[in-house]
Amino acid sequence: MGLISLILLGSFFGALASTTSSTATKPVMPRSGVLKMDMSAMAIVEQPNPQNIDIQAVMNGSMVNQVSIWEAAEAIRLAAKDPVIKYIYLKPDGMSAGVAQLEEIRKALKDFRASGKAVVSYMESPTAASYYLASVADKVYMSSNVGAGPMMNGILSQMFFLKDLLDKLGVNVQLIRHGKYKSAGEMYIKNSPSPENLEQTQEMVNSMWNALTVEIADARGISIDRFNEMIDNLELNSSESMLSNNLVDELLTREELKSRLATFFVVDEFKDVKMVDFASYAKYAGASNEKAKKKIAVVYANGNIVEGDDYTNVAGNRFASTLAEIRADNTVKAVVLRVASPGGSVLASDKIKKEIDLLREVKPVIASYGDYAASGGYWISNSCDKIYSDNTTLTGSIGVFSMIPDLSKTAKDLLHVGITTVGSNKHSDMYTMLTPLDAEETAAMQEQVEYIYDKFVSTVAEGRDLSEAYVDSIAQGRVWTGADAIKLGLVDEIGTLEDAVAFAIVSAGGNGSIDGWNIASYPKAMTTMEMILSSLGSTVTPDNDVLAGTPFEMVGEAFKDWNFETSERIFARMPYEYVIK
Repeated sequence: MGLISLILLGSFFGALASTTSSTATKPVMPRSGVLKMDMSAMAIVEQPNPQNIDIQAVMNGSMVNQVSIWEAAEAIRLAAKDPVIKYIYLKPDGMSAGVAQLEEIRKALKDFRASGKAVVSYMESPTAASYYLASVADKVYMSSNVGAGPMMNGILSQMFFLKDLLDKLGVNVQLIRHGKYKSAGEMYIKNSPSPENLEQTQEMVNSMWNALTVEIADARGISIDRFNEMIDNLELNSSESMLSNNLVDELLTREELKSRLATFFVVDEFKDVKMVDFASYAKYAGASNEKAKKKIAVVYANGNIVEGDDYTNVAGNRFASTLAEIRADNTVKAVVLRVASPGGSVLASDKIKKEIDLLREVKPVIASYGDYAASGGYWISNSCDKIYSDNTTLTGSIGVFSMIPDLSKTAKDLLHVGITTVGSNKHSDMYTMLTPLDAEETAAMQEQVEYIYDKFVSTVAEGRDLSEAYVDSIAQGRVWTGADAIKLGLVDEIGTLEDAVAFAIVSAGGNGSIDGWNIASYPKAMTTMEMILSSLGSTVTPDNDVLAGTPFEMVGEAFKDWNFETSERIFARMPYEYVIK
């Protein structure tokens, strides 16, 4: 390897190590400063994920910091007590965070204000999500520049349907399910949503929007009806319209903003305002107190639930082993299971659930729900001692399905490939995806789906102390928001990850304060070298892809989120993932 390559690789290792270090020291602090939350300069995540590392960004120094939701909330909590921090300067534009994460950050900022310190926000082109966050501030400023303006039109979910495309490619998707609302897989067999799917999606969007507008209206002293009227009538189309409708306090140029920030800091010039980087401060604030003898384990079930030992999702074997280790660790006094998963593998879900039940026999286990805790995500967590959810969490989706594509027509009519199968038994070719299921095979799959659905319902009934008939009535694959789930008895309380940790400490005999406790994250973070290898591996693609340019390449793209290479054919997963802008 050449000298230049060694230098570049060394620089890369050093840069990556600095972004992934598990230990955090307090950043160099001024005597007094302003905590600057530039949301475009960081990504709020559940737990840092090596798959999200952009190697090129690391090399050129433009990598966006990953800040965990725990670190972010703890930074705001610590800043409220830190005499160095005079106020928070919030720039919400360009943020990367889930809606439930924003809900938790907004609550932390609201608590920060209650401590007597101010939050000042400044926006240029606010979306519904960024304005929701900005609206918590004492002062909400917006750019007066021409071209600055809101992009606030409500929130939406877009559902895509691939039946016409798959018909052209000769793909016949055989979908077997239980639950009239279990719409996962529906996109492959329909051109538009079923009435039940449309109904649940509309109600979910309405519930999420209501959760946001209630807080916005309260913060700005306007009615919810008036706010929705502004959105529906497209009244908010300029910075001036935001000001005239009391959604911002003042329109400022960048120089005028600097003057305001200096005034709040009680100095004459902006150059004397000392900014403290939020991401660096958060790494310090959220670092575990490893000297503390008592430990709360926060287990992040973040991503799709899959079988095996995959490091980037909720892998059944890996999580079962992690939970078993925590159960045997006498220093761990209670556990918080932080779920941010739309579900996936039934086998892996049940494997994790059984380990959680064993863990509950010796330690309190508290669940905290992020953006998603649905289907398999709900399966693994419904028996926890207490369940906290955000208002905008998507949960429930108690239902199962099987989806097996039949590519026989694609192979014959489009690729002109003849296939002859020689098997030992009548149904040897059942899962090859190169022959359609016959009536017996379809009936057998339906029987498996019904069996697993019944197990899911009974598991929830037992875990939540509800009747199976009642659980079935609110199940059927239906997805609910946390705001609705608490009314149905699927969750116990609306609250944040911090609330769940505080309750876990109380359950372990503490007073609810994290002082004197080690809040430890699991699964343990990858080493720098493991993260490098994982990231490098994820960027490698075959030099000669024999399927490139063929219909199979398009089929592969359509089914990229599904793994048909395993023996498992039945899934507990919610239909879609939602993004709020």
